[in-house]
Amino acid sequence: MDYLAAMRMFVRVVERGSMSAAAKDLGIGQPAVSERLERLEAELGVQLLRRSTRALSTTDMGGAFYERAKLAIEAADDALSAVRGDAPLRGTLRIAAPQGLGEVLLPGVLLHLREAHAGLRVDLVLNDRVVDPVTEGVDLSLRLGEPGEGGFAARRVGHVPRVLVAAPAYLAHHGKPETPGDLVGHAFARVSGLFAGGRLPLRTIDGCALAAPIDVVLNVSHWRPLHAVLLGGGAIGVLQLAVCAKDLASGRLKRLLPAFEVPGLDLHALYAPGLPMASRTRTVLALIEREVARLSIEIENAVKGLF
Repeated sequence: MDYLAAMRMFVRVVERGSMSAAAKDLGIGQPAVSERLERLEAELGVQLLRRSTRALSTTDMGGAFYERAKLAIEAADDALSAVRGDAPLRGTLRIAAPQGLGEVLLPGVLLHLREAHAGLRVDLVLNDRVVDPVTEGVDLSLRLGEPGEGGFAARRVGHVPRVLVAAPAYLAHHGKPETPGDLVGHAFARVSGLFAGGRLPLRTIDGCALAAPIDVVLNVSHWRPLHAVLLGGGAIGVLQLAVCAKDLASGRLKRLLPAFEVPGLDLHALYAPGLPMASRTRTVLALIEREVARLSIEIENAVKGLF
């Protein structure tokens, strides 16, 4: 049996969660996938997968085999890359990222990967919770803010500024807050989970920190509805500068309290520690760092003179 090919197929089934999806990715029929998995289990003498009409899940031995098989595949791919020089990347890379930044930052990364490495498959998951790459099977997890604790390594790859804004229509109707103490008199919209306790952290130009009370009237789970509400004049709120730079430059949004800033968030890449990083993961991480730097320059140019 070609164990490397069998491991590639098994890993694909686990990551896709079904034999039919894996078969489609691999360009073979589902019966062939099922038959080869049964042969692999027979060769190993253990059950790797629990099969039901609704879903597949790994057994304890299957989970352990998945982790080791993935490492073996990455090692084999790295060995091939070493002798082929700049050979295109192959295999599957799974990335988790926060929603707002992922929608702004990662399309450029994905387009570059498609052009340079057509054989590389990417699974991208956007959500705003912390995804541990060790326990949740991703190769890279991009997170904003402090990465916290876990069985992962963390590498700072950039910084994401944030800005307090409102639309001209809102300001015309409700007036403009002039001091942090004025904020509590205005309707505030936020992404759920931010600014807990009804207070907005602010920092003066010389670095003094304070927390201003706010009146939260709207919580949303995604930045796009927040962006739309702010553009429509429904409230004031905080956005990542990357998602509102063009609105500020065009005047569709106005920065509030220019003598203060909302502290930005560091961007970290989380990955499994200890072992050498797979070549495709290294390549994508370096590309993300370059894209963050490029976007930062682009954003600075877009809002030049406004800050």
